[in-house]
Amino acid sequence: MVLSLGLGTEHLDKIASTLDAVLLTGSPADVDPSRFRAARHSATADPDQHRERTDWALLEHAFAEQKPTLAICYGIQSLNVFLDGTLVQDIPSELKTSIAHETDDEDPAPEVFHTTRIDPDSKLSRMDGASEEVRVNSSHHQSILEPGQDLRIVSRAGDGVVEAVEWTGDGNWVVGIQWHPERMFSSDPLAESLFRELVQAARKVPAGS
Repeated sequence: MVLSLGLGTEHLDKIASTLDAVLLTGSPADVDPSRFRAARHSATADPDQHRERTDWALLEHAFAEQKPTLAICYGIQSLNVFLDGTLVQDIPSELKTSIAHETDDEDPAPEVFHTTRIDPDSKLSRMDGASEEVRVNSSHHQSILEPGQDLRIVSRAGDGVVEAVEWTGDGNWVVGIQWHPERMFSSDPLAESLFRELVQAARKVPAGS
């Protein structure tokens, strides 16, 4: 079910109650820095207040009802800030890394890739296609700085940029990833496994939750 960002609070809450799981997608916007008590960086994109309101409502419901959640790119950043974490607002200027995490505006490429290391003691490491180091696509200029409450960092790129987190607060399946599995090659087993694991976790949610 694709949700409109223009739904009223009551309508959004009613729809959320019917969901088995939540998938937070990417976005061209950046999370409002005021939400994590930071001054706005000059490279920070305009926030999308409707997207933030929708994400917050869905996350509140998902955590309250223990519904599985997969957060992708902007989604992992939204998840982190929701749980009182903070963000690197502009990787190129703040970290000065040699790894390209997004395409160059002057020389745009179809897709940028880099490797990321996966913690061997994580949900991610047990998925099909996972290994100590995997190749992922990359399309972002922000990332997690300090992880939110009960979020555990389980993957970092070679420059230290956070690529994945997992929820440890209870038994609910909540995974956040900085890359885009939906844009990986169709034969990529880890990308397929992420969505399959989300569906399997959703099937375990008691009816009526």
